[in-house]
Amino acid sequence: MSGGLLALLDDVALIARTAAASADDVASLAGKTSIKAAGVVVDDAAVTPQYVDGVSPARELSMIWRITKGSLVNKLIIILPIALLLSWLAPWALTPILMLGGTYLCFEGAEKIYHFFRPGHSGEHDEEHANESAKDAENRLVRSAIRTDLILSAEIMVISLNEVLDQPFWLRLATLIVVGIILTLGVYGAVGVLVKMDDIGLGMLRRGQGTSALGTALVKGMPFVLSTIGVIGTFAMLWVGGHILVKGTHEFGLAQPYEVIHHLGQSIENSVLSWLVDTGLSMICGLIIGAAVVAIVMGLQALRGRRARPARSAQALEIERSAASS
Repeated sequence: MSGGLLALLDDVALIARTAAASADDVASLAGKTSIKAAGVVVDDAAVTPQYVDGVSPARELSMIWRITKGSLVNKLIIILPIALLLSWLAPWALTPILMLGGTYLCFEGAEKIYHFFRPGHSGEHDEEHANESAKDAENRLVRSAIRTDLILSAEIMVISLNEVLDQPFWLRLATLIVVGIILTLGVYGAVGVLVKMDDIGLGMLRRGQGTSALGTALVKGMPFVLSTIGVIGTFAMLWVGGHILVKGTHEFGLAQPYEVIHHLGQSIENSVLSWLVDTGLSMICGLIIGAAVVAIVMGLQALRGRRARPARSAQALEIERSAASS
């Protein structure tokens, strides 16, 4: 009896050691893959604050929490199973899916720039939502943020998956879950702190004079900081989308422009300047592609509008005839 108990305890100890070793492996792989995905994480953090710009301060954290939950669903419920399944059945499909997402990012970034330089058109766009309630407007912004997050999350998870493809399935799965949770909470936690910095400054001013200078700086400076982050977020959409498309076309056999961008970046010894050149050229590619998509979308909208107007005119004439006859 005692021998059986000792054998059982040995088995439990072995399982515990194996679990501890697996946890160490997961932690090590999660750290490695998180570093690889750091560039996209920075872009994600830059893009998100623009969705709560102009929102009531009382609703900012609530919106960010909703976006956080949406991001976790994107990564763990939608992207992770699909990415694992495709990596097993059709690994070639991962790149085209990412390229579709990259095209959408380029479109969003180019559209924002277009609205900035065409304020009249932006006003027409705003009129579409003029009668929205505050709740409907908030829901629309959250949905838009989660759609954008879906693309950025897809790149994060695919980059992470590529780093652990040689690992056993369960270790791969655990690593991707840990990476998805840590990066999501880290990004949106940082965004939550960032958008509430002006409120922190107001709290400092109310509590006393010892922190009044810092409080004043936070209150006055944060609107400028958030506006700057909004601009960076727009450019981030373009350079992430452009990078996805440039890299994707290279994987499908189109050597240019990836090799030109890569060569120019590698020819610069300073790592920061090399990154700036690579990012800037990717952003230009993203802007060109995004502008083309915006032109196509606007052309289709204009065509649909022209087709709709005669129908409305005929209907109006019929109403006028009915009114005149009565």
